[in-house]
Amino acid sequence: MDIEQQQAEHIDYFVKKASILQGSALSNLIVEATSHPSLFAFSEILAAPNVIELEGTENSAFLDVLRMFSYGTWSEYKITASRLPQLVPDQVLKLKQLTVLTLAETNKVLPYDSLMQELDVANVRQLEDFLINDCMYVGIVRGKLDQLRRCFEVQFAAGRDLRPGQLGGMIQTLSNWLSTSENLLVSIQEKIKWGDAMSEIDKKHAKEVDERAEEVKKTLSLKADIDFRGHEEIFSEHGGVMDFEEDRSRSKRRRHPIG
Repeated sequence: MDIEQQQAEHIDYFVKKASILQGSALSNLIVEATSHPSLFAFSEILAAPNVIELEGTENSAFLDVLRMFSYGTWSEYKITASRLPQLVPDQVLKLKQLTVLTLAETNKVLPYDSLMQELDVANVRQLEDFLINDCMYVGIVRGKLDQLRRCFEVQFAAGRDLRPGQLGGMIQTLSNWLSTSENLLVSIQEKIKWGDAMSEIDKKHAKEVDERAEEVKKTLSLKADIDFRGHEEIFSEHGGVMDFEEDRSRSKRRRHPIG
């Protein structure tokens, strides 16, 4: 079962439970969801009506925790930790995993030093163990650990929930991409038309060259045939060579009269 299908099943389970729970029971459900080892998307749980109603209540801090797991990071949690419930170890692990996904959204090469600072990891060995065992093995990222350059090269990273206001920017980005793609398509079509036109011109020119070459061949062949026939007629005329020989004989006889 791939990670997307697992996500869908887990989300459906927690959304259904959230629809029938209230108050502190919902707080426990949020802790359970944010501790789940195979759940990395929380926006649908966050949008459940009963969860939204936690706002302004004594359990509203758990709503903030759920928001943190939807689009926050470990460093952001540390800034607001004093007013949020303390996280259990499984939640800490989960939020650090999600932090890697957030960092991978904008950078495909993550320096070890930055990762260790963001994740509160003491050394490179612990960082690489975390990336291998808790990120790549789980399937949320794929990449290469470059010990020589001290960085993690990201090849794939699962997407996270969108931050408030991020949807508009994403729509604008997609709109710009669509506009650029349409302009590129028009340019490609124009180049194809130009190429087709040049191809037709080349074909027409090649045809004309072939026709001219054929005419020259015919002309040369005809001239050669005429020349050949002319020489043949000259040498084959009756008496042509013989008369010349006879004239020479007669001339010689005249030089020696009979005494």
